[in-house]
Amino acid sequence: MPKAAVFTMKLEADLRAAFMAAAEASHRPASQVVREMMREFVQRQQEQRDHSAFLQGKVEAARASAEAGRGRSNEVVETAFAARRARITDRA
Repeated sequence: MPKAAVFTMKLEADLRAAFMAAAEASHRPASQVVREMMREFVQRQQEQRDHSAFLQGKVEAARASAEAGRGRSNEVVETAFAARRARITDRA
């Protein structure tokens, strides 16, 4: 991919020196390391947005289901699971 943009930033001298030394020790240009970090950051941000959208969809679907009366009361759920627990402990 052609590189047409320039990115300038300010940072502490010791951070720059440590970063440059680490990049050199890994036998990679510092700019390549920064590009990799930027790509990883962008990917993580997208994954977080996707996950948030997925969860939001689940919450909206659950709310719509509850509003439509398709939910079960806590008492019904507790009774059903108490029966399941009893069956499991009876087998053991």
